[in-house]
Amino acid sequence: MSSEFSFQITHTHGAARRGMLQTPHGAVNTPAFMPVGTQGAVKAVTHRDLEDLGAEIILGNTYHLFLRPGADRIGRLGGLHKFIAWNRPILTDSGGYQVFSLAGRRKIEEHGVRFRSHLDGTEHVLTPELAVDIQGHLGSDIAMVLDECLEHPATRQSASESLERTLRWAKRGRDHFLRLRGTKTAPDAFFTNVGQAQFGIIQGGTFPDLRTRSVEGTLEVGFEAYAIGGLSVGEPIPLMYDITEHTARMLPADKPRYLMGAGTPVDLVESAARGIDMFDCVMPTRNARNGQLFTSQGRLNIKNAEFAEDMRPLDEECGCYTCRHFSRAYLRHLFQAGEMTAGTLNTLHNLSFYLDTMNRIREAIVFRTLEELRQKYRRIFPAQPARADARLPRVNGADSTLEG
Repeated sequence: MSSEFSFQITHTHGAARRGMLQTPHGAVNTPAFMPVGTQGAVKAVTHRDLEDLGAEIILGNTYHLFLRPGADRIGRLGGLHKFIAWNRPILTDSGGYQVFSLAGRRKIEEHGVRFRSHLDGTEHVLTPELAVDIQGHLGSDIAMVLDECLEHPATRQSASESLERTLRWAKRGRDHFLRLRGTKTAPDAFFTNVGQAQFGIIQGGTFPDLRTRSVEGTLEVGFEAYAIGGLSVGEPIPLMYDITEHTARMLPADKPRYLMGAGTPVDLVESAARGIDMFDCVMPTRNARNGQLFTSQGRLNIKNAEFAEDMRPLDEECGCYTCRHFSRAYLRHLFQAGEMTAGTLNTLHNLSFYLDTMNRIREAIVFRTLEELRQKYRRIFPAQPARADARLPRVNGADSTLEG
């Protein structure tokens, strides 16, 4: 296992970049999409499925793994890779977004965030230093610094105060991360962040000058790479693209850029065209479990009665396992019958579509045809209303934002 973290750009086309991200557990072709494995598993599919689909990196959730089964336990059992039997790269978020999603169950303090577990009501305090410790026990390839997440809309004053707190937390988290890296001052023998990269997070709401301030302050702290947070939380889509472009062009050209939590297939194409290298979103998996599928002809709701006797494959242009073997009529039947297989087959297709979209983006950058791909995706996925449910903090049960 290599201890090196590096990023190399191999091709550019306008602001878009194709590259290679090297981590201790292997390489990732960028732009890349990371399926979300909230609790150490991508819902409804196995790791074998993910490997067959070509997923090179997945995302794990610090909040959930901290509460259950416990980061220290995972550390004692050999780290997250060994615990879940996934030998490819893993990125773990800081847990901050889930904590802030708890609304009435949490209180923001300068020291950190005091919150009550959604599982049993026990009280915890998540600090920038603890977020580093948890992810060190998990042993992920990429760890995120703790940031403060704001709802949309946010006032300028609240966005400014939030980003300044995020900068102070970033400095504390980075100092702690560097102090513990490979030293004997680690919390215990099962902690390791050797080879782990730490990403800083840019905040600032929808205010360009605050985004600029956040970039300047986060670059001053200094991280292996940088993420853009606080978008895809209900703001108008054109505004999301504008803020993404404004922020991305200020980030270092030789480091990966990660847009957190976005989004639809067209969001991936549009954001890659603006210089983004990494994406994650629960949309392909959550929508699959709810019967909404992404195809080469646009969105398809498999619940609709029109598919009851439709023997065509879900997407005639798709070569995934679901489309090679099963009809729309059968997929609708499974969904209507409440069969677990419905979620599996739908998820396999949606993840295949997202990962294939990333392949198409990378090829379009190489062959300089990205504008044609953008126009195609705009046609098949026309603009939707602002996605107020995409990443808004809420706790509404098993399929809530907390559950991924």
